[in-house]
Amino acid sequence: MKIVITDAQTVVDELVTTDILNEFGEIVSYGLLPYEEVAEAAADADMIICNKTVLDAHSLRLAKKLRYIGLFATGYNNIDIPYCQAHNITVCNAGSYSTNAVAQHTFALILAHYNKVSQYNGYVQEGYWKRSPTFSPFVYPLNELAGKTIGIVGLGTIGKAVARIALAFDMNVLAYSRSPKNVEGVRQTTLQELLAESDIVTVHCPLNEDSADMFSRNSFAQMKQGALFVNTARGGVMVEKDLKEALESGHLGGACIDTLRVEPMEEDCILMQTKNCIITPHIAWAPVETRQRLMGIVAENIRQFLSGTPVHVVS
Repeated sequence: MKIVITDAQTVVDELVTTDILNEFGEIVSYGLLPYEEVAEAAADADMIICNKTVLDAHSLRLAKKLRYIGLFATGYNNIDIPYCQAHNITVCNAGSYSTNAVAQHTFALILAHYNKVSQYNGYVQEGYWKRSPTFSPFVYPLNELAGKTIGIVGLGTIGKAVARIALAFDMNVLAYSRSPKNVEGVRQTTLQELLAESDIVTVHCPLNEDSADMFSRNSFAQMKQGALFVNTARGGVMVEKDLKEALESGHLGGACIDTLRVEPMEEDCILMQTKNCIITPHIAWAPVETRQRLMGIVAENIRQFLSGTPVHVVS
């Protein structure tokens, strides 16, 4: 059996390999296959494993033997599901592999904003502490999380993990979810109430018709003066120019962003160098342990498919 990996570079490195997949057959791995080369590369594939590669009627047109597509991801909007259904191709995703990692990164960003670790490290490395008249120079204001209100938009597995951490910091936790959920210590509200009451608004919902551009000028205007906006979900849930305006005007006290509408970041990205905006390059999901777990899930998905009992099927 031939298994083609179209964008291995998005998951593997010297610490996380595809060796676990060798038991299933011949592995042909491409670092980052351009869309226009996918059809020919996958022409004789029995299986395709990918992360963000677009697999549609055009890129799959030559893959007559293809019976399985495995995803290095939970989202599958890059897969033409109707085409796969029409051609008897099973598509399986990898769910819940990055819950703790994304929750951890969410708070890494929040703490970076409130504790100013990077700024203070720079202060020390540049020699200013050596010349300080006091042992604790109050150069950058710090703030406690205890007592602050965090509003979680999306109360799935990641949202719940964020809530648990917030409760450990003695924060007040609000949540907005399309479906009611009973989570201890969390008060569910309307989105409008959440925006108005939260010191921190953090997004953990999928990108779909309901959430696209959810955070725009109107949403940011409803947030508290000086509030922090955090997005480790998808770039498409926010309007970047509106976020920039809210930050530059001083209405928002900061933003911590791990995802953008276009990735990698465009040369002229409007958020680059924006006031009080911390940006990381879509790495919330990417700790070594998380990617190793992901590889194990992908392998188990294949194993279950071959045994006739496929799991995590989206098509």
